[in-house]
Amino acid sequence: MSDSIPLQPVRLKKIHDSKQRSGCCGWCCGGRDFKPRTVWLGHPEKREHKYPRNVINNQKYNFFTFLPGVLFNQFKYFFNLYFLLLACSQFVPDLRLGALYTYWAPLGFVLAVTVIREAVEEIRCYVRDKEVNSQIYSKLTVRGTVVVKSSNIQVGDLIIVDKNQRVPADMIFLRTSDKSGSCFIRTDQLDGETDWKMRLPVGCTQRLPIAADLLQTRSYVYAEEPNLDIHSFIGTFTREDSDPPINESLSIENTLWASTVIASGTAVGVVIYTGKEMRSVMNTSHPKNKMGLFDLEVNCLMKILFVALVVLSLVMISLQHFRGRWYLHLFRFFLLFSQIVPISLRVNLDMGKMVYSLMIRKDSKIPGTLVRASTIPEQLGRISYVLTDKTGTLTKNEMQFRRLHLGTVSYGMDSMDEVESHVFSAYTQTPALQDKPPSTAPKIRKTVSVRVHEAVKAIALCHNVTPVYESHGPDSTDRAEAEQNYEDACRIYQAASPDEVSLVQWTECVGLTLVGRDQSSMQLRTPGGHILNFSILQVFPFTYESKRMGIIVKDESTGEITFYMKGADVVMMGIVQYNDWLEEECGNMAREGLRVLVVAKKSLTEEQYQDFETRYNQAKLSVHDRSLKVATVIESLEMEMELLCLTGVEDQLQVDVRPTLELLRNAGIKVWMLTGDKLETATCTAKNAHLVTRNQDIHIFRTITNRGEAHLELNAFRRKHDCALIISGDSLEVCLKFYEYEFMELACQCPAVVCCRCAPTQKAQIIRLLQQRTRKLTCAVGDGGNDVSMIQAADCGVGIEGKEGKQASLASDFSITQFKHLGRLLMVHGRNSYKRSAALSQFVIHRSLCISTMQAVFSSVFYFASIPLYQGFLVIGYSTIYTMFPVFSLVLDKDVKSEVAMLYPELYKDLTKGRPLCFKTFLIWVLISIYQGGIIMYGALLLFDSEFVHAVAISFTSLILTELLMVALTIQTWHWLMIVAELLSLSCYIASLVFLHEFIDVYFIITLSFLWKVTVITLVSCLPLYVLKYLRRRFSPPSYSKLTS
Repeated sequence: MSDSIPLQPVRLKKIHDSKQRSGCCGWCCGGRDFKPRTVWLGHPEKREHKYPRNVINNQKYNFFTFLPGVLFNQFKYFFNLYFLLLACSQFVPDLRLGALYTYWAPLGFVLAVTVIREAVEEIRCYVRDKEVNSQIYSKLTVRGTVVVKSSNIQVGDLIIVDKNQRVPADMIFLRTSDKSGSCFIRTDQLDGETDWKMRLPVGCTQRLPIAADLLQTRSYVYAEEPNLDIHSFIGTFTREDSDPPINESLSIENTLWASTVIASGTAVGVVIYTGKEMRSVMNTSHPKNKMGLFDLEVNCLMKILFVALVVLSLVMISLQHFRGRWYLHLFRFFLLFSQIVPISLRVNLDMGKMVYSLMIRKDSKIPGTLVRASTIPEQLGRISYVLTDKTGTLTKNEMQFRRLHLGTVSYGMDSMDEVESHVFSAYTQTPALQDKPPSTAPKIRKTVSVRVHEAVKAIALCHNVTPVYESHGPDSTDRAEAEQNYEDACRIYQAASPDEVSLVQWTECVGLTLVGRDQSSMQLRTPGGHILNFSILQVFPFTYESKRMGIIVKDESTGEITFYMKGADVVMMGIVQYNDWLEEECGNMAREGLRVLVVAKKSLTEEQYQDFETRYNQAKLSVHDRSLKVATVIESLEMEMELLCLTGVEDQLQVDVRPTLELLRNAGIKVWMLTGDKLETATCTAKNAHLVTRNQDIHIFRTITNRGEAHLELNAFRRKHDCALIISGDSLEVCLKFYEYEFMELACQCPAVVCCRCAPTQKAQIIRLLQQRTRKLTCAVGDGGNDVSMIQAADCGVGIEGKEGKQASLASDFSITQFKHLGRLLMVHGRNSYKRSAALSQFVIHRSLCISTMQAVFSSVFYFASIPLYQGFLVIGYSTIYTMFPVFSLVLDKDVKSEVAMLYPELYKDLTKGRPLCFKTFLIWVLISIYQGGIIMYGALLLFDSEFVHAVAISFTSLILTELLMVALTIQTWHWLMIVAELLSLSCYIASLVFLHEFIDVYFIITLSFLWKVTVITLVSCLPLYVLKYLRRRFSPPSYSKLTS
């Protein structure tokens, strides 16, 4: 085999900017372009434009468009339109074959089910929307505080939002009742993250004596145009009536987006966006309805049956030699054989999907599992690739501090008592020594004790964690007392990341405790109980782009100003002073499976800080390119920082991850791990979780930047056989740019693939490439907001409710609580759903083909006359009360017990090839239908004596009994409801014979002649199939039959 890869450039796809996508909302709002706005406080009448009403509307239809909209959505599909045309044709006298209800009743039933389902969903949606729109809020006006409904709030209104109340519109935060001067909000309904976020009011409005004073000022907010980005905001606040006028920059920290909830204190804000211009509404996307592969295959079979219907009708006309008005006869044959394409198939399959969804929700072995997309449960039975996130999915996202590395010395969990003793000694020295800044003696090498103390102090100060004190008693005074006394038992930590909390909890364990924090200060408690006060001068939050966070604090006791920073090693290496150990130790800690952060500091003089603050404030007041200007100013500080330490926290594996991954591997499913974490950590987790087995080779794709390097590396990779692939996001992007086909071909041959440093868009791109290149079904599993695009792109999206919130769960098709539940979801419910739907669909087709074959035989015998064999209620009853319950009971059938399916995942492999529903099985059922329909009709014509009505009675009774016996033949594991369905249908038929005297001779059916003729025909039609089933089981048993004994 040649090692060379032909150089074939790949055409790049256009990537649209997110701001362009907001144009859809512009269309919704009347087609105008979004523009920045000036909003005067408390004066909605001064608005520049007419803004949308503050109404939430998630309904698809209104009162007038409901029925036309639902009917249009039904009849835009060919087969529904086909059945409508057939039913309408019965109004033409020359085409009428019987009673109108023969065709209209089945169609009406299908439409009624659809309309009722849509109506229920619309009513539920309307009630939810009305509840939200009717919520009551307080509004500040010149007449005092008035009550206003959420739907009546306008841009410029001053709204008061109480604790635990939903924010009704996008607002700028002006005042808070919390004495800390800030408030916390819960954003889980906006971005899916469960951690509280801190928000800061505008400085000059917070300083006003009372909230009513807001109306006495001449102030306005300049806000950027509405857009999709919930993580950023650019604006300014101006107060004109002060001397001099006050200008303050506004950022995301000053906003209260709609759908968030106030978690502490009472907030007052000015409304800047309402209705369809709110961030939460603009980010509400209705993902496309996923159509399962099974449904596409059934549609394909329906098209084949439709062609058969056309051909059969043409054959009948041609055998008549196109005599007379042949086109009318052609249409009449269309009507006679219309049951070849069964209208009941879609209803049966949809009801079956509802049953499968109910079974998944009711399964006690996977508690908390939800089905959000009930249209694709069969997809779970044919998955070939599982693509999973790492943090929070394979791991718990519960961080535990494991290692502190200072370069020359490393402290693990077994030596934390040494760290504690160093911290204790640092704060029990004489005050003169303790307060003396280390920077005064730069030439003296610092002792280990000093270095440990500096590292712990930096970790205790450099974060966004806030201690919150919860009361344990019924009175609110308990909370105030606990906060005043810094009681450890009442304190919990709130932060945007569990990593941050684990670091602060560790500093508490070694003696330096974070006991208080507000907008401008922070308090630490030393081992001796002394409180250290620090002023917070600036905070630079962590972002996914910067991969670092920083803080500038001033020690109140010494006046020393220090800039602390921590971040990922890839960015911190260029910020800290030169050293020879950082890169090596980061790699070593990552190989242990630890998440590594680099901590550094820089001491600033008062003059240096004042110069920085001036430039920083100027950059923040800029409206254009603010982010770039602010980043440039901050980067001027990020030079030659002193490296203090490395921290390593461990994210433990979820329960039963290893056996679940082994189960998937044995089922023939390949597992790919897509993570934003670094290469070493991802590799270690892959080995720890046994995603990569111990005896498996690993090929780590080296970093590449251009086409030539990609060509060489792909050739090197091609020489490897049966090895796991580990590749970074940057290298992956280069490979997909130049050698998309070749890379995917090689990657799909690997037993496991790990993509690290992977962006959310790359995750979705990989899924789409797998779908295009392999034509196999994919399942994406994730727990965070960064996994949503991957989950929505996959054939089956599975979301886990985890530490990162509910965003992935809400966007998924199936929601689970633990990764281990995925095994049972696929092996048991996915397998059963697919096999049951395959059996159900083929049996419904068999039922319709049987009666169509009988009609064809009848017409052929009687000189190709276009006359119906059965009329009126017989046609409707055949597909409904006589056979519906036994046929539908196939949704309860199973070939093996769930315990066996979990014990032998190899049974799952057969399903990925689509064998339960393929052209072979379809052809077998077609032949069975033709054989049985022909036997029943010819037998009835041969055995009836005098009146043709006797032939109708014999053939129809034999047909019903044949269907019931065929259901019994198909069933593999009997359920008591199946027996009830069989007996109920037989009883309904026998009882209805009394009322069918118009079609059946009641006196004839109680004779012995009728009984023996029906018995003979039924035995001839069914007995050979029972014999064939026994012989097949005896000499060529299916794989699962060996496990059922």
